Amino acid sequence: MNAAIYARKSTEQTGVSDEEKSVTRQIDHAKAYALKKGWTVPDELIFVDDGISGAEFVKRPSFIRLMNALKPRPAFQFLVMSEESRLGREQIETAYALKSIMDAGVRVFFYLEDRERTLDSALDKMMLSLTGFASEMERERAKQRTYDAMLRKAKAGHVTGGKVYGYDNHEVLSAEGQRLHVLRVVNPREAELVRQIFDMYAGGLGITRIAKRLNEEGVPAPRQSPRGWAPTAVREILRRPLYKGEIVWNQHEKIIRGGTKKRRQRNEKDWIRLDAPDLRIITPDIWNTVQARVSKTKGTGRSTFRDQDSKYLLTGMARCAHCGGPMTIVGQDYHRQKGRFYGCSYYKTRGSSICKNSLLVEQAFLDQIVLQSLHEALTEEMIKVAVDKALTKHRAGEGATLDRRTSIERELSLIEAKKEHLVDAIAAGDKDPKIFERLKAEEARRQALVAELTHLAIADQVCSLDEARLKRELKARLADTKALMGRHISSARRLLRVLMEHPLQCEAVREGDREEYRVTGTGNYLPLLPETLAPLNTPRERCSVINGVPNGI
Repeated sequence: MNAAIYARKSTEQTGVSDEEKSVTRQIDHAKAYALKKGWTVPDELIFVDDGISGAEFVKRPSFIRLMNALKPRPAFQFLVMSEESRLGREQIETAYALKSIMDAGVRVFFYLEDRERTLDSALDKMMLSLTGFASEMERERAKQRTYDAMLRKAKAGHVTGGKVYGYDNHEVLSAEGQRLHVLRVVNPREAELVRQIFDMYAGGLGITRIAKRLNEEGVPAPRQSPRGWAPTAVREILRRPLYKGEIVWNQHEKIIRGGTKKRRQRNEKDWIRLDAPDLRIITPDIWNTVQARVSKTKGTGRSTFRDQDSKYLLTGMARCAHCGGPMTIVGQDYHRQKGRFYGCSYYKTRGSSICKNSLLVEQAFLDQIVLQSLHEALTEEMIKVAVDKALTKHRAGEGATLDRRTSIERELSLIEAKKEHLVDAIAAGDKDPKIFERLKAEEARRQALVAELTHLAIADQVCSLDEARLKRELKARLADTKALMGRHISSARRLLRVLMEHPLQCEAVREGDREEYRVTGTGNYLPLLPETLAPLNTPRERCSVINGVPNGI
């Protein structure tokens, strides 16, 4: 019998036992435990997340692979971990993950206690809640300890984050050679460049022209980025108060939302501001001049993020194949050309030293080429293959559907019993308002389960459907899709977004005097399937868009 192993170590080591500090040690002990039980542990069933917080459930790769391995049928019967907190340190998410694992028929064991986690009784569930509560409390205490330590460092003027352009991080060591803290020290070469950027902006240059000039002069970008200086990097430098000799800390806080960490800005009254004259690079006069211009232009510049309902088909959906930059709309009179054109954003905003692709193509012409290519790619033969694979996948999942139907029917019978009990209490004269609320909640749950049961019944009928009729239905949908794409750009964008797996790649090719764009991309038909098949994880049948766009400009 097969066993899987899950090991995780957080970057936060406070309050962590020696057993948990190394994922290698966790794996070795878990293997020994499985061997003692007579279980086999294949290498592909060892899942490891190293340096990831237990509060993270979305951006934890091996945990996601573990949960995906449960469907449609897990290849293992047991899951071994050191203890429960390895799965997570957030009560609700951890409990849901454990329940999903056990519902898939996998038994969970913790080798530190030689104990199996079960959820067969109310006591088991209460113990799960208590251990989850303890784990989450420890995580919150560690977070508070970290915050207090960072607060002390910030008030002392020590570095609490990473490296900032214009400064070097200097480690201060104890007599034994251990790091005590880190101080920022002005980097003369980078500081001089920061002054030049402020002077250029105060002199009237925009952030795009500044970025282009820096790239043309071969100035290394922050963190040695091979894509050179971006206008956004210039803008961040112009806004950073550290350059005027002021440390600002506590502007943001990390929160957990939807099983993952997010960043939220704190109220400005909670910010901590400290004078640091030894870190001043920019004079107060230049700083005030630049900020006055920034405030004046705020709200007049273009948004960093593209509108989802752009009036141009490929905005945000196509990239330059040479540098990876987005293809953007170049307005009228650009390079003395009249009209609207697609061109490489990096060439436009960062200059030819970053991307050599200067080719422009008429926006309407490229839109037409892409739409026509999609029309030709959506063939009847590909539809046939997509439907066949969807039906095969559906039949393979009949067992899981049967288990779910049995579970729903069992819960419905329990709900009916609860409703009868509540009705009897009302008939006996009990006027407690909570009884009516519980009765209403049970009825709402019953209706939801009945709707799900109906959906499963409809899905079961798919296998008995006339496949020829199903393909005719999909062919009709396809005809409507083609017509829709041709009528409205907004509708075509929505359809393109769900059909294409990745942004289209636009490659400029030159053959003699002829210049053209070659546009390539892959997509899948899953979103076009009827609702009875669309929810399934159907293997993707790819359609491709490969076209030359002649002449360009």
